[in-house]
Amino acid sequence: MSAFRQLCSFQVGDHLFGLDIARVQEILLPPPLTRVPGAPPEVAGLLNLRGQIVPAIDLRRRLDLPEGTAPADAPHVVLRGDEGAVSLRVDAIGDILPFEQSDLEPLPDNLRGPLRSLLLGVHALPDRLLLVLSADAVVDGLAPASSASASPSFPVLPQESR
Repeated sequence: MSAFRQLCSFQVGDHLFGLDIARVQEILLPPPLTRVPGAPPEVAGLLNLRGQIVPAIDLRRRLDLPEGTAPADAPHVVLRGDEGAVSLRVDAIGDILPFEQSDLEPLPDNLRGPLRSLLLGVHALPDRLLLVLSADAVVDGLAPASSASASPSFPVLPQESR
């Protein structure tokens, strides 16, 4: 018997994706974002989630999908992670779908490129295919390689004499 789960589905471009709902913390209406100079292109910015500063990822860019016009009211899917929350900007939120591990079809061998490493498999729905993402793989690799490159080195200023 396979484990029963639920998937949170959402749209990015023409594609339907899903994530294990156990990893989804919440869905946000479009929050104000603060751009981060020098951040990777898939980092849309930072947002303040009730006092917690959370990176916001543009999922279209992270998945290397063609540039499109994201809706002005693009929602965010906030994921829980070991290193804190991460927000994913998507085009639209879908449904919560029942799912069993046995429903997951393997990826075709000829599917190559960066998207392959982010997918767990494919779930066939009656009218289309849902691409099941690995939450860990989507957020992996977004941190800088070293903390030295993450923040500039500032000289220590001498104490002023009075």
